[in-house]
Amino acid sequence: LPIFYANTVLLKAFNLPFRLLKLKESFIAKFGSAPKFYVRAPGRVNLIGEHIDYCGYAVLPMAIEQDILIAVEPVNSDVVQLANTNSLYLDFSASINDIQIDKTKSQWHNYFLCGLKGIQEHFGLNNPTGMNCLLDGTIPPSSGLSSSSALVCCAGLVTLRANGKTLSKVELAEICTKSERYIGTEGGGMDQAISFLAEEGTAKLIEFSPLRATDVRLPSGAVFVIANSCVEMNKAATSHYNTRVMECRLATKLLSKSKGLDWKKMLRLQDVQAKLGVSLEEMLTIVEEVLHPEPYSTEEICKCLGISLEDLRSQILSQNTQDVSTFKLHQRAKHVYSEAARVLEFKKICNEAPANAIQLLGELMNQSYISCREMYECSCPELDQLVDICLQFGAVGSRLTGAGWGGCTVSMVPTDKLNTFLKNVKKAYYQSDVQRLALENSSLFATKPGRGALVFVEA
Repeated sequence: LPIFYANTVLLKAFNLPFRLLKLKESFIAKFGSAPKFYVRAPGRVNLIGEHIDYCGYAVLPMAIEQDILIAVEPVNSDVVQLANTNSLYLDFSASINDIQIDKTKSQWHNYFLCGLKGIQEHFGLNNPTGMNCLLDGTIPPSSGLSSSSALVCCAGLVTLRANGKTLSKVELAEICTKSERYIGTEGGGMDQAISFLAEEGTAKLIEFSPLRATDVRLPSGAVFVIANSCVEMNKAATSHYNTRVMECRLATKLLSKSKGLDWKKMLRLQDVQAKLGVSLEEMLTIVEEVLHPEPYSTEEICKCLGISLEDLRSQILSQNTQDVSTFKLHQRAKHVYSEAARVLEFKKICNEAPANAIQLLGELMNQSYISCREMYECSCPELDQLVDICLQFGAVGSRLTGAGWGGCTVSMVPTDKLNTFLKNVKKAYYQSDVQRLALENSSLFATKPGRGALVFVEA
């Protein structure tokens, strides 16, 4: 993992000189001493491939400029002290030898503790270094741009550096994926992978088992624009996200059993395709044959699998989906297999770069959005409105990005239409609503592929 020294050229590339100086001054005012190093982890926007990473399928995100930045001073004590430049987030301190993460509370410091605990447990650190940490974040919270995972990744890298340990970027991504589950989110690993593996100027196809990243050069002539619906959605604070994960897991079980596979060992929809050795299109046909569109009750699922309700809850369902009584398996599996195919087609178009590439990619984004809205049911009225506005004012493709139920859209906009697009979307969505108007300046922006997580050390 490269360590970059805080030289003027590099810091200017990240637009960090003033921000680092200000963070350093705030750190000294808070803790009475100067930080020894800084860690930065970016947010991300997923261009296509929603809700399929935890099913084992490749996704296509890119890192964005907005990030989590933490100033750190290792200290000779057994205490970790956390503070935030945003006064809305309260200070926190705890014994570094007794990290407790409360899954029932999605407080900001718990995400830091996830990354810290993940590194501690990986190395079996019996007496880890205490730390003073001051965080500054520019990723809008609960916006679908991965602010929580960026914080987990940043904390993991902070703990690694403070304790003099080293890991590869891939190892760090995998550890941070597992450790974020301490907060109760059953994520698939996209956010952590792009946070560490991103490179400036290119999106990435992220594949799993094993984790790997491939450059995807986006076409010239269009830019991606992020627009925040201003509806917040926290994955750890609701059961929406984990219910979808469980619906995909249950669909995996039923599809596996119908084909004579060892369903108890099958966890992801990709596992079924791999075991059967068929195409994604053939899997869609199997879904139509095996799973009915009507919701499945827990009783019907137990009957299909030949297990008790107690076994279902204890062996398959996550803690915060124990009380869910019905699951839509047909719709969720149909979305996953079709979305996985769209990701591969998106990459293929980028690689081949036909004359109508921008139009083709836009159509895939639109198909993805319709599937997210209708098959996965992870949109909301505000996202629907925002997508319609973006398409109305010149986007060739627009879709929700992130978990959904709020958060952001990402739109592909021809470069020559960008200025009028931004002006019209601001007027139609943000300036028509007082609450949105207050967030206008940070809610709508063009973006390009950014760099992954870094450590800055005072030269």
